[in-house]
Amino acid sequence: MEEVMNDVRFPEPVTLKFLTASRNVASTFEALECLDQQWPQWARGRSWRAAERACRDALDGWRSARDAHKVFLKAARRAGLIPSATRSSRKSRLGRQINNLGTETVFSGWR
Repeated sequence: MEEVMNDVRFPEPVTLKFLTASRNVASTFEALECLDQQWPQWARGRSWRAAERACRDALDGWRSARDAHKVFLKAARRAGLIPSATRSSRKSRLGRQINNLGTETVFSGWR
């Protein structure tokens, strides 16, 4: 009897931007399909292999969906497939925090 792999959903979908279209990748199986069929040949290096391995391991129950998502995202960034607005989410979060301070912030001890 053959063992059937269950698909593992990512914590949040990854939107990839190819030359002719965009694609939302929401699970490890979709990520493997994308890595195999749509990934640029020139970008099939170390990070591509790591993403493929992480997604296969997640399907087999050896790694978490969050871990596979993180490794896949890194490979997509290295391949230039992540739109620039998504690429700097950490920076934009910091920018929002700074903007939320506003001009009415009072520092204790200052008059």
